[in-house]
Amino acid sequence: MTTLSPERIKLISKASSLILRHRPDLVGLEQLPAGGWVSTERLLRALNRRFKVSREELDYVVRENDKQRFSYSASGTHIRANQGHSVPVDLGLQPATPPGVLFHGTVDRSIASIRTDGLSKMARHAVHLSVDIATASNVGSRRGNPVILTIDSARMAADGHIFYLSDNGVWLTDSVPSEYISFPTA
Repeated sequence: MTTLSPERIKLISKASSLILRHRPDLVGLEQLPAGGWVSTERLLRALNRRFKVSREELDYVVRENDKQRFSYSASGTHIRANQGHSVPVDLGLQPATPPGVLFHGTVDRSIASIRTDGLSKMARHAVHLSVDIATASNVGSRRGNPVILTIDSARMAADGHIFYLSDNGVWLTDSVPSEYISFPTA
């Protein structure tokens, strides 16, 4: 069984994310096909243009990635990013009923605009929401000191907002208007 260094895992994960979430043109695709599935061999060829990556190493990253960013098709011949796309893609997700409360991690400098405009997907395919504070905190900490927002997802769903659950447990929605967001005090 292969064990990779954290640096190697990060390198393979970031390069795969770039192709599967943001730049399918790097594997010769104008856009991602339905479901976001790309031939595993095609991805490996693209990765190997920059640095040597074996199928065993890619398998390890898909299996062991703490955020479960990627999935293989049942046959293993295709791979996709589970969410986080900045290019148009239909992941084939079905609407789902969210838990009553979800969380979103952000940073202090974004709070004023979120209070006014709510959460928007910006350059992403959807707004990402977490089922627990720890995950939201981890997401928010990538850009600084995390601020955790609490989302009244039950009320949003009751008011007609649509939610989807990605294969790796991230809840997705088009936007979160500010009236559904509880901001931390202090």
